Amino acid sequence: MANTLLMPKATAVWLVDNTALTFEQIAQFCTLHPLEVKAIADGESAQGIKGMDPVITGQLTREEIARAEKDPNHRLKLSDPKVRVPESKRKGPRYTPLSKRQDRPNAILWLVRNHPELKDAQISRLVGTTKSTIEQIRERKHWNSANLAPMDPVTLGLCSQIDLDLEVQRASRGREPVAPVGDTLLPASLTERLTPEAEKPRDEDKELDANAVFAKLSSLKAKDPEPDDE
Repeated sequence: MANTLLMPKATAVWLVDNTALTFEQIAQFCTLHPLEVKAIADGESAQGIKGMDPVITGQLTREEIARAEKDPNHRLKLSDPKVRVPESKRKGPRYTPLSKRQDRPNAILWLVRNHPELKDAQISRLVGTTKSTIEQIRERKHWNSANLAPMDPVTLGLCSQIDLDLEVQRASRGREPVAPVGDTLLPASLTERLTPEAEKPRDEDKELDANAVFAKLSSLKAKDPEPDDE
């Protein structure tokens, strides 16, 4: 893995604020233009960037900084990384373990049925098969077509969900979205704007009719028996 500087602009901010290096030295070390380094020193650029100490990250030593401060012509050199990260292998055909190769036709059938927008090359990348096999399964000409059952390749362990989603997103790019069939939920943009209905006043909250109250009291008094004379 190539030894490259982490966060060049943040490192340049720190070197401008904490060292006496020239703009050219900082620009060469951080792969920036000297005018950009000058703009950082003048406060015209990288105002919201917090400086990062390259000494703490192990990419530069104090001795190297001191040597460059004494000699303006000295070029700063990155320190050797303490941890070696292996280089990623060049992408090639996906390898499928022998124990899972018998499941590939089922995975291909699932992809053909559930994601018809996928191209043969994309299916081939996902499950590690050939275009001829995909065509045979799609046209029901595979030697074992009668016994095939669609199965999710992610469940089978032939590919990851991230890889599948990525390929589906690439294949759907530029296509018109399919209208949903049947009843669906309202979008959040509509439901958020709905205002709750005001509560209707209950019967007991209605204003009482004064005439009705007095009439009721009069009828009650009329029904009361008169007291017996002594």
